[in-house]
Amino acid sequence: MNYFELYELPVSFNPDQQLVKQKFYELSKKFHPDFYINEGQEKQDEVLELSTVNNKAFQVLKDPQKRLHYILELKGQLVEGENYALPQSFLMEMMDVNEALMELEFDADVQKLAELKKQTAEIESALNNELASLTSSFDNSGAAEQENALKAIKDIYYRNKYLARINESLNKLDKN
Repeated sequence: MNYFELYELPVSFNPDQQLVKQKFYELSKKFHPDFYINEGQEKQDEVLELSTVNNKAFQVLKDPQKRLHYILELKGQLVEGENYALPQSFLMEMMDVNEALMELEFDADVQKLAELKKQTAEIESALNNELASLTSSFDNSGAAEQENALKAIKDIYYRNKYLARINESLNKLDKN
């Protein structure tokens, strides 16, 4: 079941959170299992399932990261087992970061670690700014423009996943 359809909202990377919350509470009341205690088992199971779907929908639609992933899946952009190729320019930039990371694993240096964390934070910030612009563009465009925006959003999604792994490594070094 499409969560946006369930909540009677257009597919949007930036849905009105008040409407999301309002629809969640409305459906929570409508599908509350206690109201169906005198119904048959089949109806109780159906209501329980709808209540569960409502809870999942709310969790996804209120969280920007989950919503991003969900929309990319919904629009057929994320394919399980896909071997997405990141742009060469990004990979070259990350090669420098990875080399610095490997050096820090062998020779801990607090100052270099701080510089590397700052560098990755700047890259992440630039990506998130671009993502905000693209998701806003998607929300305010027609179908043809949305398709192009989705491809660019997917690319940033994968770049951010790559950066998340680097940040995990940096945080491990920071704890050591």
